Amino acid sequence: MRGEARGEFRLLRGAAVAALGCAGLAACATPLPTRLPQAASTARPYSGPPAPGSTSGLRGTEKPYQIRGIWYYPKADPDYDERGVGSWYGEQFHNRRTANGEIFDMDLPSAAHKTLPLPSIVEVTNLDNGRKMKVRVNDRGPFIDGRIIDLSKAAAEQLGYDRAGVAHVRVRYIGPASKTPFDAPRIIAAAPPPPEPRYAPPPKTRVYASGLPPAQPAYGPPPPPKAADPDFAPPPAPQESAPLVPAEPAPTPTPALASAYRVQAGAFANLGNAERALAQVGGTGDASIESIERGPNVLYRVIVRAGPDEAEAFGVRDRVAALGFSDATVLGP
Repeated sequence: MRGEARGEFRLLRGAAVAALGCAGLAACATPLPTRLPQAASTARPYSGPPAPGSTSGLRGTEKPYQIRGIWYYPKADPDYDERGVGSWYGEQFHNRRTANGEIFDMDLPSAAHKTLPLPSIVEVTNLDNGRKMKVRVNDRGPFIDGRIIDLSKAAAEQLGYDRAGVAHVRVRYIGPASKTPFDAPRIIAAAPPPPEPRYAPPPKTRVYASGLPPAQPAYGPPPPPKAADPDFAPPPAPQESAPLVPAEPAPTPTPALASAYRVQAGAFANLGNAERALAQVGGTGDASIESIERGPNVLYRVIVRAGPDEAEAFGVRDRVAALGFSDATVLGP
């Protein structure tokens, strides 16, 4: 009995092993699916900045950013040289942090730009008056169409457009700036020298009217006396005649002339210069030369009568100045 039981057990075990082997062969012969079915995608196509992994090596101020739905891509641009509108910002942002973490001080020259590196140095030229300066960029903006740079209040004052608010400017990239605004403040924040003044002819001395002075200068030595003429005979004494009638006094000037304004074109120490000036301004009105004694010297002033109206007098002054007499002055009645 025991031998028969053992034989049956062996047969059953062999059958089980064979069944397992057949099952394994069947599994190996069945092909497995190589790709899972994909559900229909509802995601919109990607249109934003570069993928997050591509910006892992960039600093915070160099990464793309979005303002009002528009993406901006900061980068160093050695050839950056643009013209556009410049504006300025001040009290609303005073003592707040800039885009690179510094404290904004409206009383120190600085600037904001949308894409240039932070910090960097740019040269800003006010095309309306020719003034220019180098300034440190440490913030982002302005985010208004047509504007290419935003200056602090102090920088706008130095460029001369703080009252107007905006100006036509040229912005040129110079290069990277120091890490802090205090490393080289004189190079960055100093105002540019004022533009060289245009040439103007030297001021001409002025003269006023009361007739031509004597040809002999008042300060020259008097001529030597003439020698007595031996043949000279004094004229006979005049016979008694009727008493002389005193001359009539000069008429008192009318109120219109007494209250008239005058324009002094110049005062000259040389009479010839005064006469040439008189010829130049003669077309602007009734002009004449007045002489005034100044100690041992005489000044010759060229005067143009301007009438009793003050506004008209200043109009005459402007016409005289346009002829080259930039120091022309209105004299009161």
